[in-house]
Amino acid sequence: MMPVRCFSCGAVVADKWEEYDRRVNKSNEDPGKVLDDLGVKRFCCRRMFLGNLELIDEFMPIGRQ
Repeated sequence: MMPVRCFSCGAVVADKWEEYDRRVNKSNEDPGKVLDDLGVKRFCCRRMFLGNLELIDEFMPIGRQ
């Protein structure tokens, strides 16, 4: 689950997560280029995307059968 804001600077980052996830994980684009295209310039905000793991799918297996 992507945090709504960057932990360091407080910039909103969650609104860009879906496009980032779609382009990087499904279209196999370069993560750095995708972040540049989305306008994520600060290193602290970029780390929010690069370090995020979608663990909700592993913790919530109920309902997927």
